[in-house]
Amino acid sequence: MTPPTDAALPTPLRWLVLFGVWVVYCCFGLTIAGLAPLIGPITRDLGISNTAMGGVLGIWQLVYIGAAIPCGALLDRMGARWALLLGAMIIAASGYLRGMAEGATLLYLAVALFGIGGPIVSAGAPKVIARWFAGSERGFAMGIYITGPNIGGIIAFSLTNSVLMPAFGDDWRAVLWLWATISVAGGLLWLMIASLPTIRARDDAEEAAARKDGQGGGVAELLRIPAVPIILVMSVGIFTYNHGLNNWLPELLRVSGMTPAEAGYWAAVPTLIGILGSLVIPRLATPARRLPILAGLFVAAFLSCLLIGTVWQPSLMAGLVLQGIARSSLMTIAILILVETPGIGTRRAGAASGLFFAAAEVGGAGGPFALGMLYDMTGGFQAGLTLLAGLSAAMLICVGLLYRLSRRQVA
Repeated sequence: MTPPTDAALPTPLRWLVLFGVWVVYCCFGLTIAGLAPLIGPITRDLGISNTAMGGVLGIWQLVYIGAAIPCGALLDRMGARWALLLGAMIIAASGYLRGMAEGATLLYLAVALFGIGGPIVSAGAPKVIARWFAGSERGFAMGIYITGPNIGGIIAFSLTNSVLMPAFGDDWRAVLWLWATISVAGGLLWLMIASLPTIRARDDAEEAAARKDGQGGGVAELLRIPAVPIILVMSVGIFTYNHGLNNWLPELLRVSGMTPAEAGYWAAVPTLIGILGSLVIPRLATPARRLPILAGLFVAAFLSCLLIGTVWQPSLMAGLVLQGIARSSLMTIAILILVETPGIGTRRAGAASGLFFAAAEVGGAGGPFALGMLYDMTGGFQAGLTLLAGLSAAMLICVGLLYRLSRRQVA
């Protein structure tokens, strides 16, 4: 049987595959966001400080950085069907252990475990989408699955304290166990979809072809591809901007004069815009338009940092809308460029995506830290916003370098 290629004839089953990936990625976001609404009761019941709880919330990112590359290589070896199931089960185990914690130590370990399951899912999703979708549909499909973590976060924030805590008698452990059970169900649903005969036959054929070709995903080999180091630098910048601004935005709005409730409403604007942008912008990002759109998104990120720092509400709203547009598609388009880089393709997409997220999470951890440090040093967020604006502008250099490489390959 001829192994399928990226240009394989479309089949309606690809949308079912996309749904399975989206469900697992939604569980990913649900588990990330699941602790934040429960910080108060957890710190009281376990007798731990806010500083210790801050360490708990950030520990998974440090583990993620170290685990992303080997998890990406494991994904290429194991195949997406079993690897995504494994990732979902590790995420579920992290949730169950969080609910069993009687002190800070087990809570740290439970959240750290997510840093092993998380990269399997985040590297596996683009690999699956790249295999089943081509052309503009590939960007559209990536835009759809990337809404999964946002929807998971919205579910966690909207239901935890308003519905679930009262329903479970204010038992935060039961809430965490519910999220873990949903992750188990999500993983099993993915396995059912991926095990359908037509889907399994296609995936098995490509996995067998990859093993026969002996295409490895060694880090050194991937880094020798000229575009890869540029995209990795870009990934750090993207995550520094996204995580730095996302984590501090409610507090930034509060210190600018808003009440906590008002800050919460305004901080939701980029999330809502981001969900809409994820469904539209990647679909427009065909190979010919991809780099100009990426440059436009970095310009939007730059302007958002300048406008969010103002107190005039129309400018602030414009900045929040631009932030939502930028955050919706920067990562998606960067991954699209990566998996379609000559020498990578779908067969090495797992290792390449793992490398991408390992680099990116340096910015994911460093962005919030940098903004917090600059706030302590200056007494405000203007220095942090200036840093993010300068970083966004600097990323245009990376776009220019990728453009030169693409022109050289065409010539």
